Amino acid sequence: MTKCVILDDELLAISYLKLLCDELNVEVVKAFNNPKIFLQEIDNIECDFCILDIEMPGMNGLQVAELIKKKIIFTTAYKEYAAEAFDLNVVDYVRKPIKKERLQQAFEKVEKLLSEEEKNTFFEWNTNLGKSIIFADQIVYIKTSEIDSRDKDLVLKNDSEIILKNLSFKHLSELLPEKNFVQISKKEMVNTKHIKVFSSSEIILDIKDSAGNPLKLSVSEVFRDQVSEKLLSKN
Repeated sequence: MTKCVILDDELLAISYLKLLCDELNVEVVKAFNNPKIFLQEIDNIECDFCILDIEMPGMNGLQVAELIKKKIIFTTAYKEYAAEAFDLNVVDYVRKPIKKERLQQAFEKVEKLLSEEEKNTFFEWNTNLGKSIIFADQIVYIKTSEIDSRDKDLVLKNDSEIILKNLSFKHLSELLPEKNFVQISKKEMVNTKHIKVFSSSEIILDIKDSAGNPLKLSVSEVFRDQVSEKLLSKN
């Protein structure tokens, strides 16, 4: 069962959404009618997505959405917000009065996104340890092997390294979560979650080099724009 959090300033709207969610097999973890309280608590709530009303006093749903990193379904009675809503790359935009069938379509979009993300959380490949399951969130840095250019060396969070056998960066990018990994040169790829500093020609990761200093890597001119775009899209 997917889990959601509701934010709407109207208590009747919250009650109606809760009823629809229950009928559509979506668990409402918590509901808020105050945007400021919602923002104070949302980072500590485990949920798959948020349903946000747009038109609210004090702070509207568009402003709230810019401050959180959650999948979002907007609800509103005002069609003029549609363009702004989709500029924020939300999952869906549902007009009030909300119909059960229309909300179900929005929930199906969320489930599809969650399913796609789940597929890319790990993959299986031949390594120097034999056939292994690799969890994407454990990877910090990937580089072309100096021993055999067809292989890739993975540096993991615990500072250990493993070798992926006979795997191109193109194929590797298809196996990894697209939103979290970016190639910075012909021979290197990094997990963006571990980038601490990015300049026009260099990144600094949160792991150490052989001398015990933060690891610095050069960003080639060919990949510079896509690195910048990937990092900006995460903000």
